[in-house]
Amino acid sequence: MKRRDVLKIIPAAMAGSTFSGFSKALDSSLLTKAGFTISVQCWSFNRFSAFEAIEKAAQAGASGVEIYQGQVLSSDLKGVKVGAGMPQEAFAAMVEHAAKHKIAFVNHGVLPIAADEAEARKIFEFAKSLGLYGLTTESLGSIDTIEKLVKEYDIKVCFHNHPKPTALWNPDTISKAIETRDERIGFCADIGHWASSGLNPLDVIKKIAPRVHAFHLKDRTSITEKTPDTIFGKGIIDLKGILDEVRKHGFKGNVTIEYENNWEKNVPDITECVTYLKNYSASV
Repeated sequence: MKRRDVLKIIPAAMAGSTFSGFSKALDSSLLTKAGFTISVQCWSFNRFSAFEAIEKAAQAGASGVEIYQGQVLSSDLKGVKVGAGMPQEAFAAMVEHAAKHKIAFVNHGVLPIAADEAEARKIFEFAKSLGLYGLTTESLGSIDTIEKLVKEYDIKVCFHNHPKPTALWNPDTISKAIETRDERIGFCADIGHWASSGLNPLDVIKKIAPRVHAFHLKDRTSITEKTPDTIFGKGIIDLKGILDEVRKHGFKGNVTIEYENNWEKNVPDITECVTYLKNYSASV
């Protein structure tokens, strides 16, 4: 899309306004019978632009995406990257492109959230403008600021885990930090990274299920060592057991497929993962 074409799609009401004009709630039609949305983390398509990631998520049959900060917006706008600082006309183009492909924005991350309230507020305003369900972060040191803004904006913050030896690999670290905090603060459970850390993901979920707000869902062939992501149902992680467990506690968040494998041509693999989740939902 050329810049002059981007400018054409900005609604007249956008003139002189802020991003908040795009604020929206996720439509209930996005929820599966099992009560969650099926989305794809755009990081799965990090070899491509955000526009292409949206298109690929749609091709795979997902209803939403989790965007990440810093992805190039489009091949024609390589100087523009996704994030709170993006120009309004580029923001409008991203919204338009997602709507065209019937893709909703559900989460944003994994991104740093500053302890400085003014800086953190920029992230929350951006999230509000997209009608996001939540933000995904590892900024545990900013939890006081995060809690204040969670209450103000009514947007969930989902703490994410990378593998050992990173700071939040042990779920107990997050649990202890959030146990007395606003219930909108919880986990983005990256079960593949727990497996890489030698933890059984289902065992972890059984301990933290009430505070799981989102997933970076993966399947793996091992829970004793780091292995590549594999198509859902072809590994050894008990995905059904995990989903059953969080649903017992009323989980209504986004199940985001993050597929860090077969980077250049992973749409067929991700399509199978989407199909797995749809079949699970149809069976409940």
